[in-house]
Amino acid sequence: MQIFEQFLEQNKRWAERIKGDNPGYFQQMAKQQKPEMLWIGCSDSRVPAEIVVNAQPGEMFIHRNIANQVIATDFNCLSVIQYAINTLEVKHIVVCGHYNCGGIKAALNQQNSDLVLTNKWLMHVKNVYRLHQKEIDSLETGEQRTNKLVELNVIEQVHALSHTSIIQEAWDKQTAPTIHGWVYDVSSGLLNTLISLSHLDEVHPIYRYESVSAEAQL
Repeated sequence: MQIFEQFLEQNKRWAERIKGDNPGYFQQMAKQQKPEMLWIGCSDSRVPAEIVVNAQPGEMFIHRNIANQVIATDFNCLSVIQYAINTLEVKHIVVCGHYNCGGIKAALNQQNSDLVLTNKWLMHVKNVYRLHQKEIDSLETGEQRTNKLVELNVIEQVHALSHTSIIQEAWDKQTAPTIHGWVYDVSSGLLNTLISLSHLDEVHPIYRYESVSAEAQL
């Protein structure tokens, strides 16, 4: 049996087990979703969001990409954020990186000619490295340097979220969501908190959006 066939069979057994325990479960799930958290994580197969926090279906809205980045020109990610805040009204956003991240490792090396598009995506992580190069290069081992950049990248992405008009508008109107930066340790299965930002935290003035009154827009 090939892997895709195995997954289909496992899906059938899972659905049957759930229906056996709770006959109305899937009918209830089909009605609506009301998650309180948006998870922005890495695409790495070892970091499945729902599993590592033991969440149930419907509890988290999820977006994943290589190295868990929030990029101002990524309309996929921004659309997810906007929908999560304006429609689902999530109360929390988690940006979660993980140690031993392949994307972070790649960003610490020269660009790979076989991965032209991936190079462009990782350019943003390279910029984080350049900003903190002295601190990262002072570490002794490659693993330490990688893991330090993992942490710094998460912190930078949390700040990048706070620089978006979507977040600033939400903070001005409703104070939510709170943004959290976490890192997952693949070797232990544990999450560690790095940073949290809320409407009470000051956004650097250069990233602030000017408030424009309704009268001024007419």
